Amino acid sequence: MLRLGRREFGPHERVIMAIVNRTPDSFYDGGATFRDEPALARVEQAVAEGAAIIDIGGVKAGPGEEVSAEEEARRTVGFVAEVRRRFPDVVISVDTWRAEVGEAVCEAGADLLNDAWGGADPGLAQVAARHRVGLVCTHAGGAEPRTRPHRVTYDDVMADVLDVTVGLAERAVALGVPRESVLIDPGHDFGKNTRHSLEATRRLDEMVAAGWPVLVSLSNKDFVGETLDRPVKERLIGTLATTAVSSWLGAMVYRVHEVAETRQVLDMVSSIAGHRPPAVARRGLA
Repeated sequence: MLRLGRREFGPHERVIMAIVNRTPDSFYDGGATFRDEPALARVEQAVAEGAAIIDIGGVKAGPGEEVSAEEEARRTVGFVAEVRRRFPDVVISVDTWRAEVGEAVCEAGADLLNDAWGGADPGLAQVAARHRVGLVCTHAGGAEPRTRPHRVTYDDVMADVLDVTVGLAERAVALGVPRESVLIDPGHDFGKNTRHSLEATRRLDEMVAAGWPVLVSLSNKDFVGETLDRPVKERLIGTLATTAVSSWLGAMVYRVHEVAETRQVLDMVSSIAGHRPPAVARRGLA
């Protein structure tokens, strides 16, 4: 079971985490949700389309203009509070690696800290423990925040992923983060080349077998683009194919841009797996 905020998710649920970037330079939308009203409209749409978690980020993952902790907090804290007011039952996640930002967003109502940079600030897990909120423990290959991988190598990429993420998860629980609120993430593209991300996907069942809920952040990423030689706006089909494979192998939470399309894919996989009945069943019964 996964417990986040007011929500509990069973072992066979496939949960959507919708991305809401509070940045002017997002790789995906170029800042479409940087201002409050478009961002709130995005939240409303995502919830209506089936997202249970909203992931709010104030700094783009890739290199770019320096964003101080103060500026990151300015972009996210007030917005978290407003989302909490308008959507009391939605799970609010904040994508940050900084403990001071994590502290501020938890005070504003966040339920989950999405640490995409693999414990770059060890204090973030302590913040999650103090506030009794969830934590995403990600493999980033030891990369510094906002850097791209360069000729990174692994003897066994999944062995490294498991060693890092399970170690971070166990540390978090030891600090006081509720075990049922900790997830592990293989960190596609983070500290990895495309072949590494493909192998991590292919062997995702090994992460599932480790016993922690697995989150995957696949949406429109470079490994999809390089695999199919497609620009950002033409990566949806590849993303959905990777989503289906990840779902079949047991991943639980999916961080996405396109909620409605992802919901259909996950529901279809759930039905094939026998965990969800068809929405209607008329064929051969008339």
